[in-house]
Amino acid sequence: MNPLSRPHAVIKSLRGSNLYLIGMMGSGKSQTGPLLAKSLSYSFIDADSVVEELVGMKIPQIFELEGESEFRKIETQVLNAIGQCHSLVVATGGGVVTCSENWGVLHQGISIWLDPGSQRLWHRLKADSAKRPLMQNIDSFVDFEVLVDKRINLYREADLHIRVEEELPDEVASQILNGLDGLITAQGD
Repeated sequence: MNPLSRPHAVIKSLRGSNLYLIGMMGSGKSQTGPLLAKSLSYSFIDADSVVEELVGMKIPQIFELEGESEFRKIETQVLNAIGQCHSLVVATGGGVVTCSENWGVLHQGISIWLDPGSQRLWHRLKADSAKRPLMQNIDSFVDFEVLVDKRINLYREADLHIRVEEELPDEVASQILNGLDGLITAQGD
């Protein structure tokens, strides 16, 4: 049976805990999140969209005008506000894990690392027309791997690791539900 059609046991076990999707830019958090939220009868929030709405600028503009450190401060404020709510699936920005303060919020819920691997991410990002500030100075896969390597151990702190290959977002959401079911079962033992 498709896990997306039987999430009731998972919903009950989650008791309203927020689910935080983490991973590098391009890992599919914003595409998978709404599907996962719908299957759990949760609400979906894209943290980057909240930052943009709050500041009144797109993220590339924030980086350009204010710098990455100011963006990270705003991102932390937004995450803290989101953490006050419950029953949310949250797509976080790729760098949210770089601020240790953010882990306090992420660990209040369940953090889920979407991991397509460096090669797949590189190809996705090169094919993507979106302007991503941290990709502006990255010209090669080797440079990209340096960025990934700076974050990989932080992503490994996640409660759940979902390896993503060629699955569609609804299939990734199904994998997450299976993983949550296993995580909840293991915690109950």
